[in-house]
Amino acid sequence: MTKPTIEPRRILVVDDEPFVCDAVRMMLTFDGHHVDTASSGQEALARYDQEKYDLVITDYAMPAMKGDELAVAIKSRTPGQPVVLITAYAEMLKASNQPLGAVDFIISKPFLLENLREAISEATRAKSPGNAGS
Repeated sequence: MTKPTIEPRRILVVDDEPFVCDAVRMMLTFDGHHVDTASSGQEALARYDQEKYDLVITDYAMPAMKGDELAVAIKSRTPGQPVVLITAYAEMLKASNQPLGAVDFIISKPFLLENLREAISEATRAKSPGNAGS
């Protein structure tokens, strides 16, 4: 696999399944990104309040706080913060017309590294690196 030229980003990955967090971290680290992980919405918010991130990638179906709820909480802290939602329920969410206004991009599970690259590019297109969380 050829590694494309990619601007390194600081990314927070949130998923209640450790295997998914580890897999996403490995894929993103391959591209040179600095990745932190959290296993819940509450843990993610605690990390978010301590660090600045260029992007947050969160699972949708998590106990206690779903990914769209986490996105709203993050956007209330930093309105311009890019948030990507990963979910096995993408088509169902789109069909239900559920408001996902705090989410900048949705990735359907299962996904490939190329899907993550596209999401990072789309979600951070108009954002300046290092300004997230300011």
